[in-house]
Amino acid sequence: MNGWYPIFLREMLLFKRKLFKLGYLFSAMVVPVIYLITFGLGVGRSMPIEGTDYITFLIPGLVAMSSMTNSYTWVASALNLNRLYFKTFQVLVQAPINPFAIMIGEVLAGMTKGLFASILIITVGLLVAPQFHLSWLPALTLILNCFLFACLGVIVGMITKSHEDTSTYNNFLIMPMSFFSGTFFPVSRMPEFLQKLIAIFPLTHTNILIRKSAMDSQGLLALAVLIAYAIVFFFFGSRLIRKYSE
Repeated sequence: MNGWYPIFLREMLLFKRKLFKLGYLFSAMVVPVIYLITFGLGVGRSMPIEGTDYITFLIPGLVAMSSMTNSYTWVASALNLNRLYFKTFQVLVQAPINPFAIMIGEVLAGMTKGLFASILIITVGLLVAPQFHLSWLPALTLILNCFLFACLGVIVGMITKSHEDTSTYNNFLIMPMSFFSGTFFPVSRMPEFLQKLIAIFPLTHTNILIRKSAMDSQGLLALAVLIAYAIVFFFFGSRLIRKYSE
Protein backbone atom coordinates (compact mmCIF):
# COMPACT_ATOMS: atom_id res chain seq x y z
CA MET A 1 0.00 0.00 0.00
CA ASN A 2 3.06 2.31 0.15
CA GLY A 3 2.65 3.12 -3.54
CA TRP A 4 -0.10 5.66 -2.91
CA TYR A 5 2.26 8.47 -1.91
CA PRO A 6 4.03 9.01 -5.27
CA ILE A 7 0.62 9.18 -6.96
CA PHE A 8 -0.63 11.66 -4.41
CA LEU A 9 2.60 13.69 -4.59
CA ARG A 10 2.40 13.91 -8.39
CA GLU A 11 -1.11 15.30 -8.21
CA MET A 12 -0.12 17.76 -5.50
CA LEU A 13 2.84 19.03 -7.54
CA LEU A 14 0.50 19.63 -10.47
CA PHE A 15 -1.98 21.29 -8.10
CA LYS A 16 0.77 23.50 -6.66
CA ARG A 17 1.51 24.90 -10.11
CA LYS A 18 -2.11 26.06 -10.39
CA LEU A 19 -2.67 27.00 -6.77
CA PHE A 20 -1.43 30.58 -6.80
CA LYS A 21 -2.75 31.47 -10.21
CA LEU A 22 -5.57 33.98 -10.09
CA GLY A 23 -7.57 32.04 -12.66
CA TYR A 24 -7.67 28.90 -10.51
CA LEU A 25 -8.68 30.70 -7.33
CA PHE A 26 -11.35 32.57 -9.24
CA SER A 27 -12.72 29.41 -10.87
CA ALA A 28 -12.87 27.60 -7.50
CA MET A 29 -14.91 30.40 -5.92
CA VAL A 30 -16.91 32.02 -8.71
CA VAL A 31 -19.92 29.70 -8.87
CA PRO A 32 -20.52 29.39 -5.08
CA VAL A 33 -19.99 33.14 -4.61
CA ILE A 34 -22.47 33.90 -7.41
CA TYR A 35 -25.01 31.65 -5.67
CA LEU A 36 -24.22 33.31 -2.35
CA ILE A 37 -24.79 36.80 -3.76
CA THR A 38 -27.86 35.87 -5.81
CA PHE A 39 -29.70 33.72 -3.28
CA GLY A 40 -28.19 34.71 0.04
CA LEU A 41 -27.73 38.45 -0.31
CA GLY A 42 -30.40 38.95 -2.94
CA VAL A 43 -33.44 36.69 -2.92
CA GLY A 44 -33.15 35.38 0.64
CA ARG A 45 -31.90 38.40 2.55
CA SER A 46 -35.15 38.81 4.50
CA MET A 47 -36.38 35.21 4.28
CA PRO A 48 -36.00 33.20 7.52
CA ILE A 49 -35.70 29.45 7.12
CA GLU A 50 -35.52 26.63 9.69
CA GLY A 51 -35.25 29.10 12.56
CA THR A 52 -32.32 31.09 11.15
CA ASP A 53 -31.64 33.68 8.48
CA TYR A 54 -31.38 32.34 4.96
CA ILE A 55 -27.73 33.13 4.37
CA THR A 56 -26.70 31.15 7.47
CA PHE A 57 -28.76 28.24 6.13
CA LEU A 58 -27.28 28.60 2.64
CA ILE A 59 -23.55 28.67 3.42
CA PRO A 60 -23.24 25.05 4.70
CA GLY A 61 -25.07 23.92 1.56
CA LEU A 62 -22.65 25.84 -0.64
CA VAL A 63 -19.72 24.33 1.26
CA ALA A 64 -21.13 20.83 0.69
CA MET A 65 -21.80 21.56 -2.99
CA SER A 66 -18.34 23.03 -3.52
CA SER A 67 -16.64 20.06 -1.85
CA MET A 68 -18.66 17.67 -4.01
CA THR A 69 -18.00 19.50 -7.28
CA ASN A 70 -14.28 20.01 -6.82
CA SER A 71 -13.49 16.57 -5.36
CA TYR A 72 -15.42 14.85 -8.14
CA THR A 73 -14.48 17.03 -11.11
CA TRP A 74 -10.74 17.15 -10.50
CA VAL A 75 -10.45 13.38 -10.20
CA ALA A 76 -12.86 12.45 -13.00
CA SER A 77 -11.39 14.89 -15.53
CA ALA A 78 -7.74 14.22 -14.66
CA LEU A 79 -8.15 10.45 -14.67
CA ASN A 80 -10.04 10.53 -17.95
CA LEU A 81 -7.36 12.66 -19.63
CA ASN A 82 -4.50 10.64 -18.17
CA ARG A 83 -6.10 7.40 -19.31
CA LEU A 84 -7.29 8.32 -22.81
CA TYR A 85 -5.05 11.13 -24.02
CA PHE A 86 -1.80 11.46 -22.07
CA LYS A 87 -1.50 7.69 -21.48
CA THR A 88 0.14 8.25 -18.09
CA PHE A 89 -2.41 6.14 -16.23
CA GLN A 90 -1.15 3.06 -18.05
CA VAL A 91 2.24 3.62 -16.44
CA LEU A 92 0.65 3.41 -12.99
CA VAL A 93 -1.22 0.23 -13.86
CA GLN A 94 1.90 -1.46 -15.24
CA ALA A 95 3.98 -0.47 -12.22
CA PRO A 96 4.15 -2.87 -9.23
CA ILE A 97 1.55 -0.87 -7.31
CA ASN A 98 -1.53 -2.31 -5.64
CA PRO A 99 -4.82 -1.07 -7.18
CA PHE A 100 -5.91 0.04 -3.71
CA ALA A 101 -2.78 2.22 -3.51
CA ILE A 102 -3.65 3.86 -6.85
CA MET A 103 -7.17 4.41 -5.61
CA ILE A 104 -5.99 5.93 -2.32
CA GLY A 105 -3.54 8.27 -4.05
CA GLU A 106 -6.14 9.55 -6.50
CA VAL A 107 -8.83 9.92 -3.85
CA LEU A 108 -6.58 11.77 -1.39
CA ALA A 109 -5.60 14.17 -4.16
CA GLY A 110 -9.26 14.80 -4.98
CA MET A 111 -10.07 15.29 -1.30
CA THR A 112 -7.29 17.86 -0.92
CA LYS A 113 -8.61 19.90 -3.83
CA GLY A 114 -12.17 19.63 -2.60
CA LEU A 115 -11.22 20.69 0.93
CA PHE A 116 -9.20 23.63 -0.41
CA ALA A 117 -12.17 24.92 -2.41
CA SER A 118 -14.44 24.40 0.61
CA ILE A 119 -12.12 26.39 2.88
CA LEU A 120 -12.37 29.32 0.47
CA ILE A 121 -16.18 29.26 0.76
CA ILE A 122 -16.03 28.83 4.55
CA THR A 123 -13.79 31.91 4.76
CA VAL A 124 -16.28 33.95 2.76
CA GLY A 125 -19.11 32.59 4.91
CA LEU A 126 -17.42 33.63 8.13
CA LEU A 127 -17.09 37.16 6.75
CA VAL A 128 -20.66 37.64 5.54
CA ALA A 129 -22.64 35.60 8.10
CA PRO A 130 -21.74 36.23 11.77
CA GLN A 131 -24.00 33.37 12.91
CA PHE A 132 -22.24 30.82 10.73
CA HIS A 133 -19.78 28.55 12.56
CA LEU A 134 -18.13 25.21 11.90
CA SER A 135 -18.07 22.56 14.62
CA TRP A 136 -16.55 19.07 14.64
CA LEU A 137 -19.60 17.39 13.10
CA PRO A 138 -19.80 19.57 9.95
CA ALA A 139 -16.01 19.29 9.59
CA LEU A 140 -16.20 15.48 9.75
CA THR A 141 -19.07 15.53 7.27
CA LEU A 142 -17.05 17.70 4.89
CA ILE A 143 -14.12 15.27 4.93
CA LEU A 144 -16.41 12.29 4.35
CA ASN A 145 -18.19 14.11 1.52
CA CYS A 146 -14.89 14.88 -0.21
CA PHE A 147 -13.83 11.23 0.13
CA LEU A 148 -17.13 9.95 -1.23
CA PHE A 149 -17.20 12.15 -4.32
CA ALA A 150 -13.49 11.71 -5.04
CA CYS A 151 -14.24 7.97 -5.16
CA LEU A 152 -17.13 8.67 -7.52
CA GLY A 153 -14.74 10.73 -9.64
CA VAL A 154 -12.46 7.70 -9.97
CA ILE A 155 -15.40 5.57 -11.10
CA VAL A 156 -16.51 8.08 -13.74
CA GLY A 157 -12.92 8.68 -14.86
CA MET A 158 -12.49 4.94 -15.40
CA ILE A 159 -15.73 4.16 -17.24
CA THR A 160 -15.95 7.14 -19.60
CA LYS A 161 -14.93 6.54 -23.20
CA SER A 162 -14.13 10.15 -24.07
CA HIS A 163 -13.53 13.43 -22.29
CA GLU A 164 -16.94 14.66 -23.43
CA ASP A 165 -18.58 11.81 -21.51
CA THR A 166 -17.51 13.40 -18.22
CA SER A 167 -19.82 16.34 -18.99
CA THR A 168 -22.69 13.92 -19.55
CA TYR A 169 -22.20 12.33 -16.13
CA ASN A 170 -21.88 15.79 -14.63
CA ASN A 171 -25.22 16.83 -16.13
CA PHE A 172 -27.02 13.71 -14.93
CA LEU A 173 -25.36 13.27 -11.51
CA ILE A 174 -23.68 16.39 -10.14
CA MET A 175 -25.99 19.11 -11.46
CA PRO A 176 -29.27 17.60 -10.12
CA MET A 177 -27.68 16.97 -6.73
CA SER A 178 -26.45 20.56 -6.58
CA PHE A 179 -29.96 21.99 -6.89
CA PHE A 180 -32.31 19.37 -5.42
CA SER A 181 -30.41 17.94 -2.43
CA GLY A 182 -31.15 20.67 0.09
CA THR A 183 -28.41 23.10 -0.89
CA PHE A 184 -30.68 26.09 -1.48
CA PHE A 185 -33.87 25.08 0.35
CA PRO A 186 -35.03 22.23 2.61
CA VAL A 187 -35.96 19.01 0.85
CA SER A 188 -39.18 19.01 2.91
CA ARG A 189 -40.49 21.80 0.67
CA MET A 190 -40.43 19.52 -2.35
CA PRO A 191 -43.43 17.34 -3.34
CA GLU A 192 -43.49 14.10 -1.36
CA PHE A 193 -42.85 11.82 -4.34
CA LEU A 194 -39.73 13.84 -5.20
CA GLN A 195 -38.51 13.71 -1.60
CA LYS A 196 -38.19 9.93 -1.88
CA LEU A 197 -36.15 10.26 -5.05
CA ILE A 198 -33.96 13.02 -3.62
CA ALA A 199 -33.26 10.86 -0.56
CA ILE A 200 -31.21 8.60 -2.85
CA PHE A 201 -28.68 11.36 -3.51
CA PRO A 202 -25.66 11.25 -1.18
CA LEU A 203 -25.43 15.06 -1.15
CA THR A 204 -28.90 15.14 0.46
CA HIS A 205 -27.51 13.37 3.51
CA THR A 206 -24.41 15.56 3.49
CA ASN A 207 -26.61 18.65 3.65
CA ILE A 208 -28.58 17.15 6.53
CA LEU A 209 -25.47 16.31 8.53
CA ILE A 210 -23.41 19.39 7.76
CA ARG A 211 -26.08 21.69 9.25
CA LYS A 212 -26.19 19.86 12.59
CA SER A 213 -24.22 20.99 15.61
CA ALA A 214 -24.85 17.74 17.52
CA MET A 215 -25.61 14.18 16.52
CA ASP A 216 -29.20 12.91 16.68
CA SER A 217 -31.13 10.02 15.11
CA GLN A 218 -31.53 11.82 11.79
CA GLY A 219 -27.83 12.61 11.78
CA LEU A 220 -26.90 9.01 12.54
CA LEU A 221 -29.00 7.81 9.60
CA ALA A 222 -27.41 10.39 7.28
CA LEU A 223 -23.94 9.40 8.49
CA ALA A 224 -24.67 5.70 7.92
CA VAL A 225 -25.85 6.41 4.36
CA LEU A 226 -22.74 8.46 3.56
CA ILE A 227 -20.42 5.79 4.96
CA ALA A 228 -22.24 3.12 2.93
CA TYR A 229 -21.89 5.17 -0.26
CA ALA A 230 -18.21 5.83 0.49
CA ILE A 231 -17.43 2.12 1.02
CA VAL A 232 -19.28 1.04 -2.13
CA PHE A 233 -17.69 3.75 -4.29
CA PHE A 234 -14.21 3.06 -2.93
CA PHE A 235 -14.26 -0.68 -3.56
CA PHE A 236 -16.00 -0.34 -6.92
CA GLY A 237 -13.41 2.19 -8.04
CA SER A 238 -10.61 -0.08 -6.83
CA ARG A 239 -12.15 -2.97 -8.76
CA LEU A 240 -12.26 -0.91 -11.96
CA ILE A 241 -8.58 -0.08 -11.56
CA ARG A 242 -7.73 -3.73 -10.86
CA LYS A 243 -9.68 -4.94 -13.92
CA TYR A 244 -8.35 -2.19 -16.21
CA SER A 245 -7.12 -3.67 -19.51
CA GLU A 246 -7.27 -0.90 -22.13
